[in-house]
Amino acid sequence: MCRSEESGNHSFTSQEAHVTQVVIDATLKSKLFNFTRKLEFCDESGQVLGTFVPAVNFEDVERARPKISQEELRRRREEKKGYTTAEVLAYLGNL
Repeated sequence: MCRSEESGNHSFTSQEAHVTQVVIDATLKSKLFNFTRKLEFCDESGQVLGTFVPAVNFEDVERARPKISQEELRRRREEKKGYTTAEVLAYLGNL
């Protein structure tokens, strides 16, 4: 069960798990980059108060996946070409 409290332009909802849910209006949401990236909240002196990490939208993750066929994945698994750690370090040392 949620309990809602009004405070200014935002409402706060407390849940049994001791999590405070803050309902953000559209104006504040736009000021916070529509929650599309990690945010750091600071006071006037620059002291970090906390961070916000947006919830993952799995539809976006799925769209971002490369379109690789099962055949290509199988071919890559069967490919024998590889390098040892020593070979990689030697190559990098020659750059």
